[in-house]
Amino acid sequence: MSVAGLRAAARETVSGMPREFWWLWTSTLVNRLGAFVATFMALYLTLDRGYSASYAGLVAALHGLGGVISSLGAGVMTDRLGRRPTMLIAQTSTAVSVAVLGFMQHPFAIAAVAFFVGMASNASRPAVQAMMADIVPAKDRVRAFSLNYWAINLGFAISSAGAGFIAEYSYLAGFLGEAAMTLVCAVLVFMKVPESRPEEAVVKSVGGKRPEDEVRLTTVLRDGRFMGVVGLSFLVSLIFMQGYVALPVAMGADGLSSSDFGTAIAVNGVLIVVLQIPVTRFIQDRDPRRLLIVSSLLAGYGFGLTAFAGSVAVYALTVCVWTLAEIVNAPTQTGIVVQLSPARGRGRYQGMYTMSWSVAALVAPLMSGFVIDHYGAAWLWGACAVIGTVAGLGYWLLMRNLPREEHTAADVLPEPAPVPAEARPDLAEPEAVPAAAVEAARGAAAGQRAAAPDQDPLTRAP
Repeated sequence: MSVAGLRAAARETVSGMPREFWWLWTSTLVNRLGAFVATFMALYLTLDRGYSASYAGLVAALHGLGGVISSLGAGVMTDRLGRRPTMLIAQTSTAVSVAVLGFMQHPFAIAAVAFFVGMASNASRPAVQAMMADIVPAKDRVRAFSLNYWAINLGFAISSAGAGFIAEYSYLAGFLGEAAMTLVCAVLVFMKVPESRPEEAVVKSVGGKRPEDEVRLTTVLRDGRFMGVVGLSFLVSLIFMQGYVALPVAMGADGLSSSDFGTAIAVNGVLIVVLQIPVTRFIQDRDPRRLLIVSSLLAGYGFGLTAFAGSVAVYALTVCVWTLAEIVNAPTQTGIVVQLSPARGRGRYQGMYTMSWSVAALVAPLMSGFVIDHYGAAWLWGACAVIGTVAGLGYWLLMRNLPREEHTAADVLPEPAPVPAEARPDLAEPEAVPAAAVEAARGAAAGQRAAAPDQDPLTRAP
């Protein structure tokens, strides 16, 4: 492709996004540029503080456990308080807790604060995903999620290199630097990102009571189709986690050094930065069901090929295979989650989806350690191939059985109860305004159904 063609492709990739999306994207990039704790926590505890590897593993597990707990709580906050307040609370809490962690000395204090860091740093994810779904048109969502995922990996790649030099000088400087960058994110959100939660004025009941059709966590748990996606997401993420848990162990057992692992895993970040945008252009109009099936198989068999690796070059080749799966899977699966989520429950749905990755981060070390110790690394890579196959089959069955009509009760505004004039002093005509809004919403929904009665629910807006 010519230089002019590349420029045209780049313009097409980034064009058409709302201005609010780019401020949110910038906030994501800045946040990942400041990443330090997740990358260097183990080295900080073992090399700088002199603690054992077992203690470092315990702290990492507590950090992950905090993320599991906050996923659901942050999802509820996203729907109740709003996307913007949730992000502000999460980011300021992260900045404070990370700064405090840098000054902790006692082992119990370090573990406790690390738990809170995990909670705070994970709490903004449901709000970010829900806000992107709110402000980006349905036809551009896969592209938006890909651009955001690209920002995450670009920021992580840059921060990993820079943080390495900072760590040689002072780990405390790294903690304080991450706290400062996270505060910059909070300032960006406060100054530039407006609230995007769908307007609920027409469904609020008298006296501040909850509307009967409010989306709750029990609603999410009863959504069998969505929980199936969450379960499959857990299986796929369990595979991807092995690249950071089991892969360095396997390479070490083959006599390769930590720098060899760094070289191999660097291929992952480089490929994502280079290929995420062009691959997104290729997949954005394709059937998401096939993309999820193919990416699951690529992930499973990409790690399965690791059983035959013995040199840095072959390990790097296997990383290329499962990185391609990651590039395809991440935006496609996030788009499916949005399409299956009612607008007023996006926070809770995104929180449940985020939790699948957090739980996988806890299970993956236990799984890899047990299998490698008792059966050997080859059995672990074979298990990854089996899990990828199961996930691909699961996506095939789940997507095939989805009904034609994807609208749920939470997506259609109900008829509001009559509101006494004295109960709503802020409205001159308390009944006329909600009734008109409801009729407009129902008319628009009916028009969409009439215009596309046979449209597949997974290829249109939710």
